[in-house]
Amino acid sequence: MALTRDFRETVQADAKRDPAFRRGLLSDALESLLSGEVTLGKELLRDYINATVGFPKLAAHTKIHVKTLHQMFGPNGNPTASNLFEVVAYLQQAEGVRFEVRSSRAALRRKKLPPSQGSRGKVKSRTL
Repeated sequence: MALTRDFRETVQADAKRDPAFRRGLLSDALESLLSGEVTLGKELLRDYINATVGFPKLAAHTKIHVKTLHQMFGPNGNPTASNLFEVVAYLQQAEGVRFEVRSSRAALRRKKLPPSQGSRGKVKSRTL
């Protein structure tokens, strides 16, 4: 489902005004990626980037061409792990937070996953 321009503008305005909203948007993007919702995670990262540092500044800091960044976070984008984690590292630095992945055992018990399937993580942030 395509987002309307008004919705994107609202998200950007909220992100510029509210640091907690910005951190939540970034956290939600990372949680989506970790839970396998790659399309949603990329959309949220794109919204976060547009509302904060912008693609040109991100390109300058990561040394990834701005067009490549737009493609990575587009609907058909498929970023390499190296590029994705470089972007995430810079976004954490720019936001002044550090995210950690922790096992969520309670969620595993509710879903009754066998131990061989591993654990899904929960993203937690710390302000630097």
